[in-house]
Amino acid sequence: MDYLRGLWRHDEGQDIAEYAVMLAVILVIVVGTVRLIGSNANNVFSNVASSIQ
Repeated sequence: MDYLRGLWRHDEGQDIAEYAVMLAVILVIVVGTVRLIGSNANNVFSNVASSIQ
């Protein structure tokens, strides 16, 4: 029973879960930004190519 109480009070796993959530949020922001910049860059290059021709 003392072992179970120790596990309940032990919060090391909680820290790992918080870091995982922060990492997931950062990754979503980075991927969204890269996709947005990528599509905008594609449009710019297409416009430049059309202007050259």
